[in-house]
Amino acid sequence: MGIVVNLDVMMAKRKITAGELADRVGITPANLSILKNNKAKAVRFSTLAALCRALDCQPADLLEYEPDPE
Repeated sequence: MGIVVNLDVMMAKRKITAGELADRVGITPANLSILKNNKAKAVRFSTLAALCRALDCQPADLLEYEPDPE
């Protein structure tokens, strides 16, 4: 499986909508959706930092490693 993005979990914990988070981070709602749905192939450190700042969390709260099944 690889890297899993738990953005939706943190958004629920912080009670923030996708539109509001996109505005705070400075990305489009479409790009936030790509991240949220594990469709992104890469994420800039500046975007990750902005997400962490907006959600008051650490990168490990957003990203998780799941090994591929054998």
